Amino acid sequence: MINRLTIASLLALTAGLWSPSAHADGQKRIGAVSTTFRLLGRNDQIAVDRYDDPRVDNVSCYMSHAETGGVRGSLGVATDPSRFSIACRATGKPVVHGDLPASEVVFDQSSSFFFKVIRVTRMYDPEKHVLLYLVWSTRAMTTGGSPYNSITAVPLDAP
Repeated sequence: MINRLTIASLLALTAGLWSPSAHADGQKRIGAVSTTFRLLGRNDQIAVDRYDDPRVDNVSCYMSHAETGGVRGSLGVATDPSRFSIACRATGKPVVHGDLPASEVVFDQSSSFFFKVIRVTRMYDPEKHVLLYLVWSTRAMTTGGSPYNSITAVPLDAP
């Protein structure tokens, strides 16, 4: 006979596999701070993750974003708010692999169990020889997105 504790443990384990806070390829959790105490489940928090640009060596982006806690957040079914900030830096001499398109999504991460995605798009300004990184969110299968965004720039050496 399965008791409530066993069912709760199985749900938590299964939800962890689908959790929006699970790390994407190239993502590293740097840390997090609690913002709101939750009696049940984990606290709301602001997380800071690092993403290394897969096509530009020595460029790392640090993104802070809100994560909803509580029971729904702990189970991975809560929708995280569309509030974030980004700062990208050259951690050495940037080395670009191949030709960069004018605009390319370089990172994305689910921020809800259904449909909402946080994306980082890299843009290239050839006139100033600068990489721009824009973080924004969208909802798959709908026309609405979020106007919340943040941008940062990484200058490259002159050609």
